[in-house]
Amino acid sequence: MRSDRIKKGVERVPHRALLYATGVPRGEMRAPFIGVASSFTDLIPGHIGMRDLERFIEKGVHTAGGYPFIFGLPGICDGISMGHRGMHYSLPSRELIADIVESVAEAHALDGLVLLTNCDKITPGMLLAAARLDIPAIVVSAGPMMTGRYMGKKTSFIRNTFEAMGRFRKGDITRHELDACEIGACPGVGSCQGLYTANTMNSLTEAMGMSLPGCGTAPAVTSEKRRIAFESGSRVVELVKKKITPRKIMTRAAFENAVRVDLALGGSSNTVLHLLAIAHEAGVDLPLETFDRLSRTTPHIASIEPVGDYYMEDLHWAGGIPAILARLKGRIKDNPTVSGHRIKKIIEGVDYIDDEVIRPVRRAYHREGGIAVLKGNLAPLGAVVKQSGVSEKMMRFAGRAQVFDSEEAAMRAIMSNRIRSGDVVVIRYEGPKGGPGMREMLAPTANIVGTGLGESVALITDGRFSGGTRGPCVGHISPEAMEGGPIALVRDGDVIELDIPKRRITLRVSAEELKARKAKWKPPEPKIKKGWLARYAKMVGSANTGAVLKA
Repeated sequence: MRSDRIKKGVERVPHRALLYATGVPRGEMRAPFIGVASSFTDLIPGHIGMRDLERFIEKGVHTAGGYPFIFGLPGICDGISMGHRGMHYSLPSRELIADIVESVAEAHALDGLVLLTNCDKITPGMLLAAARLDIPAIVVSAGPMMTGRYMGKKTSFIRNTFEAMGRFRKGDITRHELDACEIGACPGVGSCQGLYTANTMNSLTEAMGMSLPGCGTAPAVTSEKRRIAFESGSRVVELVKKKITPRKIMTRAAFENAVRVDLALGGSSNTVLHLLAIAHEAGVDLPLETFDRLSRTTPHIASIEPVGDYYMEDLHWAGGIPAILARLKGRIKDNPTVSGHRIKKIIEGVDYIDDEVIRPVRRAYHREGGIAVLKGNLAPLGAVVKQSGVSEKMMRFAGRAQVFDSEEAAMRAIMSNRIRSGDVVVIRYEGPKGGPGMREMLAPTANIVGTGLGESVALITDGRFSGGTRGPCVGHISPEAMEGGPIALVRDGDVIELDIPKRRITLRVSAEELKARKAKWKPPEPKIKKGWLARYAKMVGSANTGAVLKA
């Protein structure tokens, strides 16, 4: 066992002495040492219930003959950090989380890992570490939040907070209704109720085979989640004994299956960044174009909030991720999973699918998948749009650019009603380097939708979008403005054309004019010049390759 390097031999007397000091019984020195990487925090609704799950993971590890050690990881809530300086830290925290898991696992020679996660960049950070370390590991996501209720209707985070702000400004709802949304949209423990980044990534982790069946969708408040936590603790000991490591599971087939499920669900566009980065750590070649290639042959069969009117609780009771895999079975590749069952075996075990929540392929919402990759003279290396959230009317659109060099500048224009029908809002210098940290643009997009402009205004950025974003919003534009990409050369009034069916994004400016503008362009001063973010900006790569840190 890996842990023998800290617990066997005369030369390890000091090491054993310190382990005994933690309370390890002498008889447990022979057991596999299992690290339980817990991202419990009082700051994030999706993580406040983890103390309970830690107990059940511990019970599972002990039952199977392992010895568990809980250690902590930081967590950032994208919703709370949204729209201010805090959002700069969200994507970079993915790398910190991976580095912390690596550091603890290597320094203490752990034999296996249970990765207890839930929200936003924490799940991909843990998967990065699992792929990098390649020691037996299993992911436990803490589960989605239940919906709230107001006047007999379901409420949720995005529609009843971010979009409600725009509706209030427009006069569609009263202050009393806005206050009711605020207090009731998030009724308790769990990751936000729709297919935002957290729940999309947790669903894809299950599809990839790195968590047990049901884990990605089982609600946070259920005893089922406790049982999954227990079984995961037990199962990781078996993975250690059989030497089943993440790279044996996170194969090319696993990543393609995850992409297919993402496309069928119409999930968050952030998953593009994360799957590219995780594949990089796993040594799997997964170019950006894979998403578009698979999208052409993957139907969009589930319409979950923010795009549709169903929620994660509905998806779970409808059959969850195994049911999605079953709907796509002709397109899904067989692959091992941490459960010990192969993907095809899991599909065979599906005995119920709700046809309304998870439609048959013949009744798909859209013939293609939820994500499209656009290219053109404005994004030579690619850009990403969640096409499942775009109305038919806006799939092709041309408009006049209103250009802003930060999210804050764009928000001031939106809040002062300076955005008009027919505009293309351009938010630049918000990419991985320029941000730094590639902030999410949920507040601008939600306010545009909330004020009724979602059918007549597009938004493009070298930043990214929340999983809660809907409408004609194109992100991840590469190269980014800070690297001198064409988005840095756009001027107010330029015509920008989107053609999502043809996968094109075009700046209607001649090549000669762009060359002249580029000759005069100089990069602006970095927005942040000290601390971790300044270092991050120097090391981070482009969005089209997953925004991974360069060695």
